[in-house]
This record gives sequence, C-alpha cells and structure tokens, in this order.
Amino acid sequence: MEFQELIEFVGKGVDAAGVAAIVLGALASTAVAAWRLHRRRAGVYRSYRRELGRSILLGLELLVAADIIRTVAVAPTFESVGVLALIVLIRTFLSFSLELEITGRWPWQKRERDAAGGE
Repeated sequence: MEFQELIEFVGKGVDAAGVAAIVLGALASTAVAAWRLHRRRAGVYRSYRRELGRSILLGLELLVAADIIRTVAVAPTFESVGVLALIVLIRTFLSFSLELEITGRWPWQKRERDAAGGE
C-alpha cells in the first residue's frame, strides 16, 4: 500500500468516525430524552438539545480532521487547499454556533466560575 492510499484510507476512517459520532450521538440523545419524557422529568428539551449539539460538535471536529488529513497529505494543490479552507470556515462557524446554543456563550468567553477564580 502506497502512502497516498494509506492516508486516503485513514481519512475515510476519520470521516466514518465523524458520521458515526453524529448518528450514534443523535440516537443516544433521543433515547435518553424519550426515557426522561416517560419519567416526566423537567428540562427534557434543553438537555436533549445540549446532548445532541455535543454529538454534532464532535462529529464536525472529526470531519474537519479528515478533510485536513486528505487535503494536506494527499493532494496539496492551491485549489484543494482553498476548498479545505472554505470547508473549515463553514464548519468552524457551525461549531461556534452550536457552542453558543449549548452553553449560552462563545467558546472564547470564560465561564462565570472561571471569571470569579473558581477553577
């Protein structure tokens, strides 16, 4: 197996892990939310959104890593690097948006505990 074939295989594996993280996270989040609804727990919707967002964030991070692996290691042309930059930009925007939805603050903002010297 040549180096490029190996890198392409690794990239596809990381892609598959990213998709699996999203799908399995969505299934697990849905199952937990259904159980909480059945038990009539409070805050089901909010916790469901948070857990679903976390699985999507993890999947996006893995998909970005796969794109970087394949683009930089396999075919580093100006066109492929430009496409990679656009993909990373879009996925980074999505990640920031999801982080804001999950935590209520931007990733670079400190938590209230951190700002008060709690951690």
